[in-house]
Amino acid sequence: MPKYFFRRWQVISKDQQHQVNEAIRAREVRLIGVDGAQLGIKSLREALQLAQEANLDLVNVAPQAKPPVCRIMDYGKFRYEQSKREKEARKNQKIVQIKEVRLSPTIEENDVQTKLNHVKKFLQSGNKVKLSIRFRGREITHQEIGRRILDRLAGEVKDISDVERQPKLEGRQMIMILTPKQ
Repeated sequence: MPKYFFRRWQVISKDQQHQVNEAIRAREVRLIGVDGAQLGIKSLREALQLAQEANLDLVNVAPQAKPPVCRIMDYGKFRYEQSKREKEARKNQKIVQIKEVRLSPTIEENDVQTKLNHVKKFLQSGNKVKLSIRFRGREITHQEIGRRILDRLAGEVKDISDVERQPKLEGRQMIMILTPKQ
């Protein structure tokens, strides 16, 4: 649901980025024609009349300029093409997720292999992997054990991943981040 703001006597929709036709409040405008040619500085009334004769809209494309720059175009077609470009850009975006794999410094060999398979699966699907080891109680005095486990896992998957962040202790957790190779 669009939100509306009141400015003086006109209602402006939040999703409307450009002023169109009668919503333009400048006295003079720098006018650009349908073909992209500069028609010079015209009064607003003249510009609106030229746009009406061409059966098109007058759109304020640069309201901060002195004088504001307006263009004669089909605003509906312009908005449609703009939304199409935005949709295409969103489609080409790849959203990278961070998957976390938690380990313990006292982890057994079979559990390491299971976690390693999960890490490989996440990296092959294009996600980053955050490996974390939580130290409990007196385990914190043997941080080298946790570092050894993380280095071993990173070595096992070095052909499909790069280390983005080396193992680092944050509080009672040691964290390492792996990214898939490009």
